[in-house]
Amino acid sequence: MKYPFGFLAFFALLFNSPQLVAQTEISFQEHEELGKVHWQRHYETALQLAQQENKKVLLLFQEVPGCATCRNYGHQVLTHPLMVEAIETLFVPLAIFNNKKGADAKILSQYGEPAWNNPVVRIIDADGENLIPRIAGDYSALTLIQKMKGVLRESGTPIPAYLDLLETELAADQSAVAEKYFQMYCFWTGEKELGRVDGVLRTESGFINNHEVVKVQYDPSLVSDAQLDEIGRHYRFTSVEQKADYRVATGDVHYYLQQSTFQYLPLTALQQTKINSALGSRQDPTPYLSPQQLQWLAALQKDKHKAHSLVFTPFEQAWQQMEKSK
Repeated sequence: MKYPFGFLAFFALLFNSPQLVAQTEISFQEHEELGKVHWQRHYETALQLAQQENKKVLLLFQEVPGCATCRNYGHQVLTHPLMVEAIETLFVPLAIFNNKKGADAKILSQYGEPAWNNPVVRIIDADGENLIPRIAGDYSALTLIQKMKGVLRESGTPIPAYLDLLETELAADQSAVAEKYFQMYCFWTGEKELGRVDGVLRTESGFINNHEVVKVQYDPSLVSDAQLDEIGRHYRFTSVEQKADYRVATGDVHYYLQQSTFQYLPLTALQQTKINSALGSRQDPTPYLSPQQLQWLAALQKDKHKAHSLVFTPFEQAWQQMEKSK
């Protein structure tokens, strides 16, 4: 039997059931300002869930419907699949509208937040106490990730490797990514060894003058050109100039990844690089995966006969394809 929303909400309040309130009052992506995160809309329920699950509350004060800044925050910060998953699994997400009366206005006043304002994020504990200074005037995904990691670290919660990789990629988006080429005896080995280096963002097998090379994209703030040359010499890789005749060895890019079940997963470029290196080194690559990616991997390991490789599919497009196929 199907009940109307009002009927369920009535019984949720009547019996004071946090579980039912959570189901009826959560926001399911109706508003672009909220991105793709599934938000709680009831303050007390969010605090109860934080207590029950031993989590902190990620509290978003947002104008809905909102201005361009508010819409951009939803699109540019709250839609990346790994950001969404981190918010939903590591925190209790709570959205308070700063342009509404009633319960929203009450919470707005409680925290001294202005009405009709650009996005503000607070991270609070189960008692509603602030754990960090409010995030305001900075609408970058990188800042949000860094603040989230800081709270997790302070609370003694292990920081998943996929969150570290996401921070590295977001930081690289704000810096000047550099590029080098190394010639070697085997580009499978080249990708394996260079891909493990902190600061290397992506490796790619290819050819220059019919010689096997690996193209390396890296963040100079994390690893320098000289450091990469030193690592290359250790493995007998030779740094070479980029040539106009460089061509990609498509079938050999991330060779170890392409030979594994991991090829069927939506992965960011840095996840691909690290997982390929781990597989080539016979190490466990699963710590680089998010909970959702781990679930998909388990399902694929049981049945992959209908799966298609996603190695060369853009990450968010690949994620959407996977969601639709399950």
